[in-house]
Amino acid sequence: MAERNGILNGRILVVAFEGWNDAGEAASGAVRSLKDELELVEIFTVDPELYFDYQFNRPMVATDEDGQRTLTWPSADLYGPARPEAEVASLAADADLQVSGANTGNIYLLLGTEPSRSWKSFAAEVIDAALAADIGGIVFLGAMLADVPHTRPISLMSASDNADMRAALHLERSTYEGPVGILSVLADAAEKVDIPTLTIWASVPHYVHNAPSPKAMLALIDRLEEVIDVTIPRGDLVSEAAAWEAGIDALAADDEDMAAYIVQLEQARDTVDSPEASGEAIAQEFEKYLRKRGDRPDGRNDDPRRH
Repeated sequence: MAERNGILNGRILVVAFEGWNDAGEAASGAVRSLKDELELVEIFTVDPELYFDYQFNRPMVATDEDGQRTLTWPSADLYGPARPEAEVASLAADADLQVSGANTGNIYLLLGTEPSRSWKSFAAEVIDAALAADIGGIVFLGAMLADVPHTRPISLMSASDNADMRAALHLERSTYEGPVGILSVLADAAEKVDIPTLTIWASVPHYVHNAPSPKAMLALIDRLEEVIDVTIPRGDLVSEAAAWEAGIDALAADDEDMAAYIVQLEQARDTVDSPEASGEAIAQEFEKYLRKRGDRPDGRNDDPRRH
């Protein structure tokens, strides 16, 4: 975990976008959970007319508590603490209190839908807002569909293009080359103005890609809690994750092909995770697994570094 006087000292922005970077709604769900637990206010929002194609991301209509029909437009919103840490610390000092533990007064959130166009302008506007809020570091959350079993702990991958961030958190630099989502564009823009960034990706089983994955949300929250020094209540996520896994178990029990495929995934995962696994053994198991992929159930396998 990063020490408070380390690379993530100061105000931290946690970012998630619905869409391409958000398999199983894991990243956006994790940030919404954080938003629900913190006392935050909206401090910035983009103009949806500039960045969204409404035929692709349509506005949503709903009825509010007063019975009024209201439209909600796709957006990207920046939230900040109602009382920043400096104010909280000042109040505590006046009362002779010691402030420690949860880093809630330093946490900012950016939550929205991946824009349809004008990504350069979008990134510039978001980074300007981050600079105005004096953000000192950014944590991007993402989730991708992958060939992983739902019965094992959710695989997480953390990476950073920032040398100081990698040294402080013992991270690797992504070697991925290829198409990217808005997270990469924002990370590139942030690093160019000296805001250090890191990305945390969760792997969601591709064979359940149509449903939200509370187990992946929970895994992201666990890792996020370690990184940003905030205690995040889990609420109903623990029971929802257990129900999610039990539901997939029930589906697999009625589908022999699906059950056999999950066993293959479990064997591959267990081989990689075993203490005695050598690099050669892992490579052989991976090659064996790739040869079998032609017979797997339909599903997309996105590289976790595609962010």
